[in-house]
Amino acid sequence: MNEEHTHEYWMKAALAEAKKAEEIGEVPIGAIIVKENEIIARGHNLRECSHDPTAHAEMIAIKQASRHLQAWRLTDCTLYVTLEPCPMCAGAIIQSRIKTLVFGTTDPKGGCCGTLMNLLRDERFNHQTTVIQNVLQPDCSDMLTSFFRELRSKKT
Repeated sequence: MNEEHTHEYWMKAALAEAKKAEEIGEVPIGAIIVKENEIIARGHNLRECSHDPTAHAEMIAIKQASRHLQAWRLTDCTLYVTLEPCPMCAGAIIQSRIKTLVFGTTDPKGGCCGTLMNLLRDERFNHQTTVIQNVLQPDCSDMLTSFFRELRSKKT
């Protein structure tokens, strides 16, 4: 049996997914889903290359986890993602009944898990998700900052 890993350990796996996105020119956001101390799903941003506005790292990981478990309820799962989820992804987290969300850095322009609002803790929904934020925050933030800095320098 595997020993229990820390949130930092799992966030490093999400950062590895973000690196995959960066390598193909996508915004470097990565996600993994863990159940019983095992990664059951991985995802990274694919919006640009798939021409799909829903191809966020979280959405890809949630779909993969549901296929893996052959269930839409991910009740005993933890989602790790490098950037705070947007409203679409927060909605998918609620709908899939994910128990815990751990994210790396806040999103001041679109974060709906504590920054602009907190959909995951809204008691009007039939499910609330525990939210843990700022795990490996400097690493997650620096990856995004570097990506956008590089992108801007190419445009000038």
